Amino acid sequence: MKLIIRPEKGFGKIEVELPDELAEKIKKLSERYRVSERKVLEIILFRSFKEPETDVETLENEVRELEKKVAKLEKEWAPLRYKAYGISEDNKILAIELSGLLAENSQLKRFLRKKIERNLELRKLIQYYLR
Repeated sequence: MKLIIRPEKGFGKIEVELPDELAEKIKKLSERYRVSERKVLEIILFRSFKEPETDVETLENEVRELEKKVAKLEKEWAPLRYKAYGISEDNKILAIELSGLLAENSQLKRFLRKKIERNLELRKLIQYYLR
């Protein structure tokens, strides 16, 4: 593997031939941690890597266990989310019906020449459910 390092400014560049064994290790690291080979090289060259305080394999096992727990919780939560969506749609339909009934009621009161009462709290509630 041939490594070419170019400066951000200027013309100089450095060309280095990496042994196949080292290039293979870099490739494995990039696949393992799902980063580009270029990023792995930057970390190696600038020594910005950190040694983990605990064993990486135990941490990976903990992550797998947490992923299983998340999947289990998602299975429990999905039906609740579906029911909540159904209830919100029912509330929307009821708000539309209530709005129509209020309009009909006010028309009947006008026809009978009675006092029309404006219930602002009920109107706000209807607007809330229509959103």
